[in-house]
Amino acid sequence: MAVLKIVVFLIIVFYFFALLLILLYCMIQGQLLIKYLFNKTKTPSNAISSIPNSEIPSVTVQLPIYNEPMVIDRLIDQIVQLDYPADKLQIQVLDDSTDETSAICAQKVAYYKSQGVDIQLIYRHNRKGYKAGALQNGLVSATGKMIAIFDADFLPKSDFLQRTMPYFSDQHVGVVQTRWGHLNEDYSILTRLQAFQLNVHFSIEQSGRQAGRYFLQFNGTAGVWRKEAIEDAGGWEDDTLTEDLDLSYRAQLKGWKINYCQDIVSPAELPIEMDGLRSQQFRWMKGGAENARKLLPMIANAQMPFGKKLHAYIHLLSSTIFLIVFAVAILSVPVFFLYPVIGLNLRFFWPFIFSVMLLAFVYFIGNSDTTWKGKSTLSRLLHFAIMFPVFLSLSMGLSYHTSKAILEGYRGKKSAFIRTPKFNIQSQGTALNTTYKKGNNRSGASWIEGLIAVYFLSAVIAGILSQDYSFLIYHLMLVIGFGSIFIFTIQHHYRK
Repeated sequence: MAVLKIVVFLIIVFYFFALLLILLYCMIQGQLLIKYLFNKTKTPSNAISSIPNSEIPSVTVQLPIYNEPMVIDRLIDQIVQLDYPADKLQIQVLDDSTDETSAICAQKVAYYKSQGVDIQLIYRHNRKGYKAGALQNGLVSATGKMIAIFDADFLPKSDFLQRTMPYFSDQHVGVVQTRWGHLNEDYSILTRLQAFQLNVHFSIEQSGRQAGRYFLQFNGTAGVWRKEAIEDAGGWEDDTLTEDLDLSYRAQLKGWKINYCQDIVSPAELPIEMDGLRSQQFRWMKGGAENARKLLPMIANAQMPFGKKLHAYIHLLSSTIFLIVFAVAILSVPVFFLYPVIGLNLRFFWPFIFSVMLLAFVYFIGNSDTTWKGKSTLSRLLHFAIMFPVFLSLSMGLSYHTSKAILEGYRGKKSAFIRTPKFNIQSQGTALNTTYKKGNNRSGASWIEGLIAVYFLSAVIAGILSQDYSFLIYHLMLVIGFGSIFIFTIQHHYRK
């Protein structure tokens, strides 16, 4: 019995420690929120004066493409509408495609060339280095001093370059990153939840880090690089799945600044299929772990203020929070059965409640200042009351999948860059125009998530039968989260 109590005690101590790590993460989010709130009014829109015509920099717009037949037309059509002097603008279509996308690109490029547009198609017969390889290859023939990058699903507004170029009047600015908008946010609950999360990153996190003078990141698209900064940092490297985060840190370690512009919005399409979301999250989480492995030694050896270094550590390790979330979820079932053995009071778990409260405040402000801007306070509160618990459930449900990605990243296991498919979906009710078929998806049906949902369902039933409701809401959210991931994946996997 004494041995059992020791084992129980160790499990609960580990569980409490994991809760403290989650609390630490949420406190950092809270600190970024404070930075954001106290500084968001200090950089109003169009604060920088226009650049004299004689000093307008040349720009190369790079469009890295791989098998995007449903959106490539609208992308090229949109990019040629950019309001910028024609003699200062070059467009590169960086095509690595293996399907009909290449023919569409060739036709579009030929048409616009005949109209006098400086546009070129750079086709590669292999995907060496994936997106990083395509971008680096394009630099060889890029004539612009500035390099704007857009993924296939983005539709920048015509004044994008007019509004971003003035920030480069500061010679230390190497990157200007803009906020992502959402073309199809209202398409489904899945797209709404993605927007709910991304809005926090593109308000609280990016603006908060900028206000605190911490390391920021280029988000891979909807931003502009100074070509000199790319070259000075060593160029695009393909040893991680998130080449954007990697180059961002290497450039900042060289002294370049990233300027984040929340008031400039670049609309894009959110993944509408669970498999697309899973592949995207896997790439982001694994790439984050790979970059932590690669960049943390550089940060450790760099000379910078302690606060900036600490935030860099936490930023690079932030994907690891999903490992901790998954561990806390799995251990919650044995803890539920074992905590009475040592007579533990549930007040012991206060970090969990405090973490949720902090996170709730961050997400409410982040979405109030973006998607819900202009809505009444009551409307915002009603939206939040629905979205936040569902978002938490889905995030916890994805934690097994993302934990696998993070562990692979830290272990150094290499994998291909899996694109997130886009279907030219911009509004609710639009038909899904795709040849997506059974067996066509690499991620497949996640039966493990289904089994995990059953695992938590057993804890829910046990709690009801024993009339111990201490973990009931939490375990119900886990059932909903893992069950939803399983059901959505099955549904999308077998879609005809």
